[in-house]
Amino acid sequence: MFFARMAVTACFFAFSTSLCAVPKQAPRPAAGPVTLELAHQLDEIQAERMEAFIENFNRQSKDTQVKLVRRAEGDAPRQLNLATNEEYARFLARKASFKPLQQVMREARMPIDSARFSPELRGNPIYAKGQLLALPVAFSTPVLYIDKNAFRKAGLDPESPPRTWAETQAAAGRLMAAGSRCPYTTSWPAWILIDNTSAWNGAEVNDARGRLAFNGLLQIKHVAMMASWHKARYFIYFGRRDEADQRFASGECAMLTSNSSLFAALPESGKRNVGVSPLPYHDDVFGAPKNTLADGASLWVAAGLKPAETRAAAKFVDYVLGPEVQIELTLSGGFLPMTGVARAAAGSRLMKTDLGGLQAAYGQLKGKGAAPAVRVSQIEPVRRIVEEELESVWADRKPAKEALDDAVRRGNAAMLTGARTKK
Repeated sequence: MFFARMAVTACFFAFSTSLCAVPKQAPRPAAGPVTLELAHQLDEIQAERMEAFIENFNRQSKDTQVKLVRRAEGDAPRQLNLATNEEYARFLARKASFKPLQQVMREARMPIDSARFSPELRGNPIYAKGQLLALPVAFSTPVLYIDKNAFRKAGLDPESPPRTWAETQAAAGRLMAAGSRCPYTTSWPAWILIDNTSAWNGAEVNDARGRLAFNGLLQIKHVAMMASWHKARYFIYFGRRDEADQRFASGECAMLTSNSSLFAALPESGKRNVGVSPLPYHDDVFGAPKNTLADGASLWVAAGLKPAETRAAAKFVDYVLGPEVQIELTLSGGFLPMTGVARAAAGSRLMKTDLGGLQAAYGQLKGKGAAPAVRVSQIEPVRRIVEEELESVWADRKPAKEALDDAVRRGNAAMLTGARTKK
């Protein structure tokens, strides 16, 4: 105690000397950039394209860096999350784990007005009660592709693709007679043959209570027609996802229904001389065609982020929404520009390129049809059921009506089970 008091006294009298001076604190190191992980389940080619956009953002940004990481099934959300349309219901079921995008931007003092977004994107389920839940970053809609060389060989006019399903059937017959082993095929059967065929022809996929009801006359007629085509070898089925895209790109198939964004990738695969037009419709259905649906990958922001992470996420979203990035996404990926400004800018820039898929998409998205409350392809257990039942039709195990009745019954049971599990 004595020595302690002596030391304090000595320092009191000698405080101006270096003997007892209080050492200066070392300066705090400058805070590094905020790093955000963007989780995805893209294939290798899509991931490479996304990586290029992220690298460009990282070069421009000193205080925010984004790292692309692959998401495994059941992983907890990262700060940023890219969800495909097939994962939408899964993300929505865990919406407490995510913060609505408009709230993220508002907290970061970078508010966005949902009215800025292109009309064809505003009817998507990621808009809930006027609030944008996620960013519709890579959307497209189904269209019809034709191989112009195959059409010429069959004596068909490649500049006049089929407009209706009746015309498509006639073209398939001519193509088969000319030696085509695959006159027509489709990718994403639940998305195209159920969701979009229903919307395009004004048929409901759900009733007023939100229960599935895609076993109406229109859907039964369409699936029965596809079954007859399958028996006649007009329609060749390759799988539940985009397997048919590769068959068309290789020249094996003459007609394909797939997403409009595919048009940008076809030249990379060596496929050229391709025609693209709106999805065929049934001309004997009153009021058809209406409008198709836009869907695709969306960007979700996790809940519970630190303020600095929220600002960083908002900065990345703002970058993606920039007209130049929007144009590049459209040029390289064929996706629909998100905002009206980007759409106008892309329109002038795209005059130099032949993105017919985009023009066909615009034409069929401007209809007045109501946006459905349910999308079969977005509810994973229901989508799988629909695909199973459709495959039973292609295999001639069930007629169209029985298969769709079973799909609706099983799908509603799956939705009810899912609702009980959430409680």
